[in-house]
Amino acid sequence: MPSLSERYRAAREELARFGQEHVLAFWDRLADSQRAQLLDDIGQIDLARCAALVETHVRRKPAVHVPASIEPPDVFPADPDADRLSLYQEARRAGVAAIRAGRVAAFTVAGGQGTRLGFAGPKGAFAISPVRNATLFQLFAESLRGVERRYGCRPRWYIMTSLTNHDQTLQFFAENGFFGLSADEVFFFRQGQMPAFLPDGRIALTEMHRVALSPDGHGGSLRALASSGALEDMRRRGIDVISYFQVDNPLVRVIDPLFIGLHLLNGSEMSSKAVHKAYDTERVGVFCLIDGRLGVIEYSDLPNELAKARNPDGSRRFDAGSIAIHIIDRAFVERLTAPGATVQLPWHRAEKKVNTVDEQGRAVVPEIPNAVKLEMFVFDAIPLARNPLVLYTHRQEEFSPVKNADGVDSPATAKRDMIRRAARWLESCGATVPRGADGEPAMPLEISPAYALDVEDLHERLHEPVHLTPGRPFLLA
Repeated sequence: MPSLSERYRAAREELARFGQEHVLAFWDRLADSQRAQLLDDIGQIDLARCAALVETHVRRKPAVHVPASIEPPDVFPADPDADRLSLYQEARRAGVAAIRAGRVAAFTVAGGQGTRLGFAGPKGAFAISPVRNATLFQLFAESLRGVERRYGCRPRWYIMTSLTNHDQTLQFFAENGFFGLSADEVFFFRQGQMPAFLPDGRIALTEMHRVALSPDGHGGSLRALASSGALEDMRRRGIDVISYFQVDNPLVRVIDPLFIGLHLLNGSEMSSKAVHKAYDTERVGVFCLIDGRLGVIEYSDLPNELAKARNPDGSRRFDAGSIAIHIIDRAFVERLTAPGATVQLPWHRAEKKVNTVDEQGRAVVPEIPNAVKLEMFVFDAIPLARNPLVLYTHRQEEFSPVKNADGVDSPATAKRDMIRRAARWLESCGATVPRGADGEPAMPLEISPAYALDVEDLHERLHEPVHLTPGRPFLLA
């Protein structure tokens, strides 16, 4: 390992090449442990890439592309009509065949902390299930065990952490015995980091010995797959289909044969799931045809008249809400992330409040945005993909994210939706679910995905009547 002084000289030369030598301005005032931390932060930065972005995205705002046309896309229905029934049957068979052949991997974007939930730890370690208090990570692991039980092959699991929570995540899995998986079935890797910039293009320091670093956005997950060796690991194992989802959604179908099969039969490089928007201005991205190409427009960027536009039958015209569930071809990620790739995801600029230090090293806590952060969005890959498709799914079956401590998209609403889904499944299998005056199930219900992946799976597994008692928790695991 190079010495601290050798690392310092190399960092100073590299920073000077790109006009960022101020990052080492307080070196003489730092202890050796702080110097090591600062050099570690500098090592996270691709200075050449930053230099180009400073000119195009920091010192000036990039030009905003105004589409010539925005139209609603064709979206595959969640349930097939008569004309699509045979297609969906064929797609499901193709998806099952791919799973059984070991071609499919699960990929969880799990770089977030549970801070907004009042939880000190990785968000995936947050306890969420209504009876056992199983964590998000546990539910996903049980889904993979359920896939193995049902289809005879357990998909490999790739988990992208962040610099902040990587060690905590590894420790959490080790302490919990990898939730019934073996350690070599899970591939952990860190998300890339980007520094915050001052308006003049200088990299911001949040302390004299710390760079103001933050993750490079969920779009950075594709670059991280390549740089971490995950893509090479997939290639070596014959994995060519990646099931992408984010860590905050306990209802997600981690591996969905129908979705995978439609993706394969359509020759798609990237496919996406959508839900019907709950209301016109719901805070989800919206799938649109943008100048003829499928893409996603953020809710904040969709003109209000389009958000509220109606079809002749009164239905919402722009209704396909993005829920960050995708199927992505490994070869497509390789194409986007290859050295010298001609097509790359765009960077997005955001002006943020960032705690910094001034030229004397004194802390600066801003009251207004004082810095520029840059990130990439994974849905920006969709217009670059061949034959992208969108499949509706039922919100009540697959989308109830945990984002806020209370109110909408909170632990309370996610647990409610998990109980509601379990009740529907049980009633479909002939059980009587006692309900309160408000119509909600009169007891906590939970069905582990290791026991049943969906209602059809539950039908096949339940061989005896289920008896439910008001107030008494019920669990199938």
